[in-house]
Amino acid sequence: MASWTWLTPALSFALLVGAIAAGVGTLLAVLCGVGLIGAVIAAVHHAEVVAHRVGEPFGTLILAVAVTVIEASLILSMMFAGGDHMAVLPRDTIYAAVMIICNGVVGICVLVGGLAHHEQTFRVEGAGAGLAALIVMSALTLVLPAFTTSTPGGTLSGSQLMFVAVTSAALWAIFVFIQTVRHRDYFIPVANAANPEVHAEPPTIRETWESFGLLLVSLVVVVGLAKMLSPTIEHAVAAAGAPRAVIGIVIAMLVLLPETWAAGRAARADRLQTSMNLAVGSALACIGLTIPVVVLAAIVFGLPLTLGLEPKDLVMLGVTLLVSAVTLGTGRTHMMQGAVHLVVFAAFLFLAFVP
Repeated sequence: MASWTWLTPALSFALLVGAIAAGVGTLLAVLCGVGLIGAVIAAVHHAEVVAHRVGEPFGTLILAVAVTVIEASLILSMMFAGGDHMAVLPRDTIYAAVMIICNGVVGICVLVGGLAHHEQTFRVEGAGAGLAALIVMSALTLVLPAFTTSTPGGTLSGSQLMFVAVTSAALWAIFVFIQTVRHRDYFIPVANAANPEVHAEPPTIRETWESFGLLLVSLVVVVGLAKMLSPTIEHAVAAAGAPRAVIGIVIAMLVLLPETWAAGRAARADRLQTSMNLAVGSALACIGLTIPVVVLAAIVFGLPLTLGLEPKDLVMLGVTLLVSAVTLGTGRTHMMQGAVHLVVFAAFLFLAFVP
């Protein structure tokens, strides 16, 4: 194991401890930003080591689940500390994550893959099933609360929240079963003899466990540093006069950096199937894991929770899911599709600052 693969998480963890102990000043904020980037790169490396050992689709599933579990912890910690004005944070973060994954990550992967290889393929059976589940989960969690009449203002009643939580978790669990057991072949990349990584010697069991442990440490550091930097980000957002929803976008971007980097590298290496596994699986885990945890905490501790999107965001979500259906419906991609997704992503970012 190369020294940087364990030294980078260790130094980043030391920065996190220092930030917790001494607070985040200007210099320490810059160092924490550098440490955050280093932790992201280390997390991607160790995730790829684990993925190479266990094979697809389990490797991409490990990264998706790990990041999403920590994301849910980050949301809850900020909800407990922030009070009523954090009632929309889960909505803003989950919506931002879906938009980042479906437009930013998919767009980058398809565009980069198209530029490098002209045209790429993936198994539409798995991606299509995942997208169908994502459409239903997004509608139940982010769209319907804006139209229900039991409670006002984009909120849900206790029974409605439980229904949304249970159905989201059930759809995610079924998708994982399909992905890893019943129809695993739908998510396995087609063998590429020209790709040396396909035939590379897999890591040993010891190396795999070491990488798994360092992956968890790196992910904790990524989210921990993101949380420590969030007040600085919040002050910067306020100074720029941007809406509070931008905070959710920044948090989602920071948390999703490892998956974005890994998916882009896979597309560049002509492994678009791995990229699509990461994208679709991450989007589903983002709702299927985060929503049940947040809903349970909101009910048990009486936390305010607003899930319904604003009209502008409803339109952007609808456009995203429609474009995604077109992109994932054929199993073949080229750079034009990537450009379309990135334009939608740019519109999402622009309208977040200029609503």
